[in-house]
Amino acid sequence: MTREIMVYDVVIVGAGPAGLSAAIRLKQLAPTRSVCILDKGADIGAHILSGAVFETSALDKLIPDWQARGAPIRVNVTEDHWLFLSATNAWRVPSWLLPKPLHNAGNYIISLANLCRWLSEQATELGVDIYPGFAASEILYNDQNQVIGVATGDMGRAKNGTEKSNFTPGIALHASYTLLAEGCRGSLTESLITRFQLRKDACPQTYGLGIKEIWEIDPALHRPGKVMHTAGWPLDNQTYGGSFIYHLEQNQVAIGFVTGLDYQNPYLDPFCEMQRFKTHPAIKPLFLNAKRVSYGARALNEGGYQSIPTLVFPGGALIGCAAGFLNVPKIKGSHNAMKSAMLAAEAVNNALSLNANPRIPLHAYPAALKQSSVYQELHQVRNFRPWFSKLGLFWGTLVAGFELKLFQGRVPWTLKHPREDRARTLKAHQASVIHYPKADGVLSFDRASSVYLANIRHDENQPVHLHLRNPNLAIDVCYPDYAAPEQRYCPAGVYEIIHDLNKAPRLHINAANCVHCKTCDIKDPTDNIVWTVPEGGCGPNYPNM
Repeated sequence: MTREIMVYDVVIVGAGPAGLSAAIRLKQLAPTRSVCILDKGADIGAHILSGAVFETSALDKLIPDWQARGAPIRVNVTEDHWLFLSATNAWRVPSWLLPKPLHNAGNYIISLANLCRWLSEQATELGVDIYPGFAASEILYNDQNQVIGVATGDMGRAKNGTEKSNFTPGIALHASYTLLAEGCRGSLTESLITRFQLRKDACPQTYGLGIKEIWEIDPALHRPGKVMHTAGWPLDNQTYGGSFIYHLEQNQVAIGFVTGLDYQNPYLDPFCEMQRFKTHPAIKPLFLNAKRVSYGARALNEGGYQSIPTLVFPGGALIGCAAGFLNVPKIKGSHNAMKSAMLAAEAVNNALSLNANPRIPLHAYPAALKQSSVYQELHQVRNFRPWFSKLGLFWGTLVAGFELKLFQGRVPWTLKHPREDRARTLKAHQASVIHYPKADGVLSFDRASSVYLANIRHDENQPVHLHLRNPNLAIDVCYPDYAAPEQRYCPAGVYEIIHDLNKAPRLHINAANCVHCKTCDIKDPTDNIVWTVPEGGCGPNYPNM
């Protein structure tokens, strides 16, 4: 197929905090440099979901006058609470016991989606071309195995692959350098990691699934700036995870629940754990006379320092959460994503300014990153997540907290993540069935009503973007051996086992429900599901997540 070709100095995939920061920094350094950003969301911020308590350190350097420019960063943290929960009780952890990374003084509660919308305005003013609704679906290579850009997916194909009346072929975007800022578990990023063996010297990445709701609550219960985190119930001692409750503006509260995807029991359902959490006696009163207004879900990188892959390849680099810079105990990653993007932009600018051979690896970028605050803080907390995997909630928390509080991470050992998350899943006969209470429609909800609030748009007559490497594995292996866990780990009801009368069971994929969380690509125990981008502009449309 003949594609239209557009040529830029730099092409960036993903309009999250990393992609936008890279573009802004490039234009600050070289206003005449041609830079474009592609984003699969229908609008900027449509696919952005995060807690989020935001640390402004990177933004302070990128746009020092962000307050005067009207950045949507207004609610400073005023209260900071950490609770351990049992099924019926809650114990507050004294702040003096908490290691420094767990304190939030000086931070802000924000909507990361709204911040990205504002950053896109700053980038546009500098001359960056931003194309929302165009999903980068393919990496382009030259005959030297160098990345020369990306191609967007075709628009207007029917489910069977044929061209509909509105068919438009994808566009090829060529660049001297391509920066991938797709966020956690990006499809193009994963293909590059495999092709160039970028994870050869790193531990496997480990992930969490964050499920988030926004509620409008009784003004009498609203405390703007209040931050609360919990650990413990409803998860068992061997399952990593916890909650957050952040009081935003206008009587709104963001509530989220993160479940580590290295959980073992195939009957565990992260969505139902989130719904069950809200019924705890210490949490439930907050939602009296309240209304749920938004829902969404997204996977997040939890591997930290040990799981950072090689960041550069011929013709480009990985930036932001595509590489995995989340500080797990801090529960923050946006500031590190932005900082990594700024350093990558500086390396790209220097390479282009020196008229060096285009597309040579940007070794100055990882070198600068290793000297930056990003690596310093990730190295400090590197053992926090592995200690939990080794020792469980109680002892893992004590040992990790002791290491951080007394030694600030300055210990001579670095623990490893030995296996991918999917490899930790037990067979069904090795696990206990978990019985979850039925949703009441007031405090707890089912998947269907939740997905409705994600404002998903998928044309059902388009090629399915969720592929099975071997269609037989779903029923021949995953169903009998693991009790079809895709029905439970997916927070949007995409995967369904159908029992037709007098017929063998079959897996039905409701691709139109997908919220682009990427969990299926991570957790399927047979490594059989491959997440690819649907038609550009499809997916959730988060208003302020």
